[in-house]
Amino acid sequence: MVKLGSAFSDNLATGSVKRFRDSTDVPWWAGAGRPLIFATLLMLSFFFLFFRLFHLTVIAGREYRSLSDTNRTRSLVRHAPRGLLLDRTGKPLVANDPKFRLVKPCENDRGECVSYISKEEGEQYLKNGGLPPGQYVEVDYLRRYLYGSAAAHVLGYTGELSGQELKSEYYKSKNYGLGDKVGRMGAEEVFNERLRGRDGSELVEIDASGKILRSLGRVVELSGEDITLSLDAGLSKAAEEAFPPGEKGAVIVSRPGTGEILALYSSPTFSPDAFVRGLSQAEYDGLTGNKDLPMFNRGIGGVYPPGSTFKIVTAIAGLETGAITPSTTVEDNGVIKIGAFTFPNWYFIQYGKTEGIVDLVKALKRSNDIFFYKAGEWIGITKLSEWAHRVGIGKPIGIELSGEAGGLMPDPAWKRERFDTEEDARMRNDEWYLGDTYHVAIGQGYLLTTPLAVNVWTNIIAGNGMRCRPTIRKLAPGKAERENCASMAVKQETIDVIIRGMEEACAPGGTGWPLFNFSVIPAKAGIQSSNGISDSQGDDKEGSQSAKTAAQKISVPVACKTGTAEFGDPKDRTHAWFTAFAPIADAYVSADVKKTENYLSGTPEISVTVLVEGAGEGSNVAAPIAKKIFEEWFSR
Repeated sequence: MVKLGSAFSDNLATGSVKRFRDSTDVPWWAGAGRPLIFATLLMLSFFFLFFRLFHLTVIAGREYRSLSDTNRTRSLVRHAPRGLLLDRTGKPLVANDPKFRLVKPCENDRGECVSYISKEEGEQYLKNGGLPPGQYVEVDYLRRYLYGSAAAHVLGYTGELSGQELKSEYYKSKNYGLGDKVGRMGAEEVFNERLRGRDGSELVEIDASGKILRSLGRVVELSGEDITLSLDAGLSKAAEEAFPPGEKGAVIVSRPGTGEILALYSSPTFSPDAFVRGLSQAEYDGLTGNKDLPMFNRGIGGVYPPGSTFKIVTAIAGLETGAITPSTTVEDNGVIKIGAFTFPNWYFIQYGKTEGIVDLVKALKRSNDIFFYKAGEWIGITKLSEWAHRVGIGKPIGIELSGEAGGLMPDPAWKRERFDTEEDARMRNDEWYLGDTYHVAIGQGYLLTTPLAVNVWTNIIAGNGMRCRPTIRKLAPGKAERENCASMAVKQETIDVIIRGMEEACAPGGTGWPLFNFSVIPAKAGIQSSNGISDSQGDDKEGSQSAKTAAQKISVPVACKTGTAEFGDPKDRTHAWFTAFAPIADAYVSADVKKTENYLSGTPEISVTVLVEGAGEGSNVAAPIAKKIFEEWFSR
């Protein structure tokens, strides 16, 4: 205790003082609850971290692993080159040019857009990188057509699939992808799945700039199958060069014994390379909107009155039905009159002359209308129609190419159905008249056919009565040829008589004057000929060269039929037709040809059918085209 003095009566205690409170007065969080709170928060943190780790590694592990890998790896498509189309000799008709595609992200169904870049740019990017993240370069292939427009309608072209096509079940089932190309017409379309090939893939490691560092693995692409066609590249080019510029029409060249198409040219034509490179909308509209229809295959899709080429069918029908015989004759007086109607012979119209007594051989030689009017009358339209259907008129014959037309073989039933209207009935146009039969018998009237069909019935004669389905495939000798052909059960006598008539049509006095005394100089002779082969001995004297030319010249007898078909043109223009085959068997070769030192005979090697729309007479316009094709073939 401390005494404070007199002024204070109290004392000051200097010892320590202890204070006590009731435990209920202390806050929970500041007391015993503090460790519990800390432990709870710690457990929650560990639980969250564990759950996040579980989600990243187990639940979403694959996705994040993939994302991680794509930061340093990329799977590239390795495009397979499309199979080649080869001609019958193994010569390439197309080529595959490597092209570089830049693939970049974009907003579409697949999340990618592609564009072509130059070879230099593509190689630079592949070597040095430098592309923005997400972009990369693929090597693709573009088709190039080595013979340009000469075989465009047979080969067709390729084009990329559209987004709408990629959504279709068909292309999905075939595993087509963005940027894949398919055949759009012709052989490219027919053999698309065999030509296509199968793309491969390659897993590569890349750096941040997109540069490929190394390959981690590869699935090798499989090139498409090479397809050998029946086409002959040289004949296809010859057909294009021989066809008159600016004219419309078609040329069909085939092997009579097999039906293999050696050349099929349609004019006007188009460049398949233009579609591969890419057409602007204006270019595409100009092509598809062209009134001359360059994309239209006139050889198989165009239908025309066949004119006098149909007289071959009339001759077959007449001989096979017994309506005429090889010795049947008709007197040509220039005109047949039936009531108020007249049916003249072309020779009488042009020159005012008549042919006198005409048998079948002379009728074919001179293309005499009077004989075939009467032959049609004796056969009757019903039997003539039956034989026309048998040789292939009235429905597609069956070539692999799309767009083949069937033509039209009229008969009384067709005419009743066609003209079954009140006005037609009043005018009695639904009745079949004898004049209708006359017109059909010479290839006119309502009759329509394709150049391909004309070539087929020409081959029936050249092939001794065998009708072969036209094909663009190269057939193996023997079994495949027999499977593609069927006998028409035509008598040998029928074949013999028609060949004699056709042989005389291309001999002096016939209508096929450009093929009179037809001969060629073999290429091995080394002398200038129609196919551009030049003499290797350029220093020879002119006389020596002439002697050599004469010694090497080979006569090739040709069997042919000309045709000049009216089609109701206001300007009285006519379609020019010519169909022929060569060589012919020795039994049919004329005595004049046999007098020559060298001539070729035997089984027919090729047949040629030519149509030039609205161009005039077949002998003047179409026959010279066929002659150039024969020269190209036989000069070899």
